[in-house]
Amino acid sequence: MRVDDLDWTVWTPRWRATLLFVCRDGAVLLIRKKRGLGAGKINGPGGRIEPGETALAAAVREVEEELRITPLNPEERGRLRFQFLDGLSIEAHVFCAEDFTGIPTETDEAAPLWVARQAIPYDQMWADDRVWLPVFLSSRYFFGFFTFDGERMLDHRLEVFENVSDYTARTGGRSPAQA
Repeated sequence: MRVDDLDWTVWTPRWRATLLFVCRDGAVLLIRKKRGLGAGKINGPGGRIEPGETALAAAVREVEEELRITPLNPEERGRLRFQFLDGLSIEAHVFCAEDFTGIPTETDEAAPLWVARQAIPYDQMWADDRVWLPVFLSSRYFFGFFTFDGERMLDHRLEVFENVSDYTARTGGRSPAQA
């Protein structure tokens, strides 16, 4: 299945989710996921948005649950849409925070890993991360579309924006606090 085979204007995700990366001092706080979709892979902390919850509130809650820290002043940098051949569909809001309170602590959901930006372990991550994470780390905004067969990426398209106003216009004009 190719990305252009889908009508993304009417596409609806089964799951709405978040990812939140803490970036500071040339490093990124990642996790080794212990359970759920992607167990065993390295990723950013995140998870599903609960009914009635905003993307921003969900992103903060998930980091608190997975790492026992509270990210400060997170900013939405991107949105990712995933369509799997088995019917699973996910839209993820991707956030960045430059600071946090607390001490990153391993939980039953995740083990924290500080990784230098130039040493991101892409071979232990989802295939799509190699496409959009460098854009994220360059402080640009993005909107990505991906098709997967299980863990194998079939196709992708990534739109990159230099400023938040172009990104917000492309993603519907709603702030993550409202989404």
